[in-house]
Amino acid sequence: MPARRSSCPTAQRALGSTRSTTCVGSNEWLASRRRNSPGRLRRRNSPVQIDHHRLSDQDVWLFREGTHAQMHQAMGCQMQPDGGASFAVWAPNASAVSVVADWNGWNDQTLKLEPRSDGSGIWEGFSPDATRGAVYKYRVFAQNGHSVDKADPFAFYAEHPPATGSRVWSLEYEWQDADWMATRGPKNALNAPMSVYELHAGSWQRQGGEMLDWRELGERLGDYMVDMGFTHVELMPVTEHPFYGSWGYQTTGYFAPTARYGTPQDFMAFVDHMHSRGIGVLLDWVPSHFPTDAHGLSVFDGTHLFEHEDPRQGFHPEWNSSIFNYGRNEVRSFLISSALFWLERYHLDGLRVDAVASMLYLDYARKQGEWIPNKDGGRENLEAIGFLRDLNRAVYREQPDTVSVAEESTAWPMVSRPTDMGGLGFGMKWNMGWMHDTLAYFAKDPIHRQHHHHQLTFSLVYAFNENFVLPLSHDEVVHGKGSLINKMPGDPWQQFANLRAMFGLMWAHPGKKLLFMGGEFGQRREWTHDGELEWWVTGQEGHGGLQHFVRELNRVYKAEPALYEVDFAPDGFEWVEADDARNSVFAFLRKPVDGAPVLVVCNLTPLPRTNYTLGVPLAGEWREIVNSDARDYGGAGWGNLGGTRTSPLPSHGRQHSLNLTLPPLSTLILKHEPHA
Repeated sequence: MPARRSSCPTAQRALGSTRSTTCVGSNEWLASRRRNSPGRLRRRNSPVQIDHHRLSDQDVWLFREGTHAQMHQAMGCQMQPDGGASFAVWAPNASAVSVVADWNGWNDQTLKLEPRSDGSGIWEGFSPDATRGAVYKYRVFAQNGHSVDKADPFAFYAEHPPATGSRVWSLEYEWQDADWMATRGPKNALNAPMSVYELHAGSWQRQGGEMLDWRELGERLGDYMVDMGFTHVELMPVTEHPFYGSWGYQTTGYFAPTARYGTPQDFMAFVDHMHSRGIGVLLDWVPSHFPTDAHGLSVFDGTHLFEHEDPRQGFHPEWNSSIFNYGRNEVRSFLISSALFWLERYHLDGLRVDAVASMLYLDYARKQGEWIPNKDGGRENLEAIGFLRDLNRAVYREQPDTVSVAEESTAWPMVSRPTDMGGLGFGMKWNMGWMHDTLAYFAKDPIHRQHHHHQLTFSLVYAFNENFVLPLSHDEVVHGKGSLINKMPGDPWQQFANLRAMFGLMWAHPGKKLLFMGGEFGQRREWTHDGELEWWVTGQEGHGGLQHFVRELNRVYKAEPALYEVDFAPDGFEWVEADDARNSVFAFLRKPVDGAPVLVVCNLTPLPRTNYTLGVPLAGEWREIVNSDARDYGGAGWGNLGGTRTSPLPSHGRQHSLNLTLPPLSTLILKHEPHA
């Protein structure tokens, strides 16, 4: 089983040659999102009935209709107030189902579930002996008499891997984050600063070689996030997964945080603590595929229940995993209930939906003849498109102050546009094109960059077609790709200068920011899930200086509305110098809703440039608020002595100009001071 997916040439092809040019500002988006909210996916109006044996008829109706968004309240193991637990599992093609467990000696004759008479395929039962923490599975008998022990698809908690049983559990917790929850909407809005720190929980830091539990991680990470100035942490999947080396992307427990780091309540405490520190928490969520492990969802009742039967639709050849059948109503209810479960029960602030491109294209990672066209003869997965729209309607209806983000690597149009406009309904989308072009440009020796100038200007051609996140994620620092610092050319000083300049450009470019752990201090080793980050290098000048620079970037970013307020509309950006390829200089303005813009200037050669003239829209003092070449960050100390004044000499189509010193391999950000 591969640890992670690689890019697929098939999926990189655009869906046609046209892109949406619709631009939706923050207020318009919110209005459109609310217009979308009366979607068909529905909540249950009352808690599960406690008669020990039956779901309500309403539950079953909505489940079979594919519109039940709260199945975790009805299915699986539900502890009862008067003792014991009820069980409900969907296995329509089974001949018999039993609960085998600690308390009955794993005897399949003790607790036989009964099928409902309504044809739903749901089996139900009750055990007065089931107690909190006890381990159980469903023994599912296929029509041919073969049986297999399955973990509960709706379990709230599992055994610590490599054990694979489910645990009887409940999710009571006294949350302390009421203030955060009441005010988080503006923090997750499109016009808010969003600087995301992507994290793998098991390998960020360790104690004596052992992984931290959720509460230990929360204390350490909370301090670090506040110190570094990140606004959100994005967790690589923490849904239960049998193979640690899959990094969570091969999920078996869609309602259970992995037991590797503690109990569900421990994970709640982690989220609670992050919120107490003013940090939002996003979860990487994987509805695109699931592993074929015998105890999981695969061939659940002896038939292909959650996945397509035909391997041309139901098996992913690149990832050796199964693909959900998005056209099956019960599967849609299962997945959408999972998404809302994490947002509601764990107070998460958003979901990053993994591998959306693999869901949208029927021929993803497949050769000719290895896939089945849709009913119209095309390569688009119409059922997956419908599912994603239903998912986002449900998320923004039930949790309108959260965000959904798509990892979508192609030019599929309108991923982050409302469904009533024909979009998929995501709040934002990862900008994989920006990532590829930026890394490719910075990997080149500066002497050759003049011939590839367009790689840094091209992103602005399409920057406002979607609501983009700029990602430098874990995928870019594994599998022989090299760490970020080792992608940079030149001697060690030039490598750090290049990386600081790249981060400066990234933080100033339109779009929200995402950086994988370790990148902020230039870890040289590729990331590995075994062990922890190379924290010891932060005591060295280059690494420590880079970390200090990222800290300062986050501070300036959050303090300057020009850098985040209008990320998704052309009104927030204006080129000053886009064509100086010979000198590898770029300059642009970032503009807020109201007030003065900031000027961003990049010199991406190792030669300092003096007396470089740039036109600006406002006369007076322009203060240097970011200089990636400052000595505090390990730079050479070139710059403009903290700022400079305009001259009344027109340049670049503007009435005033600045005469600047551009440090080598640098990014500068200058702010107009109206009263200076």
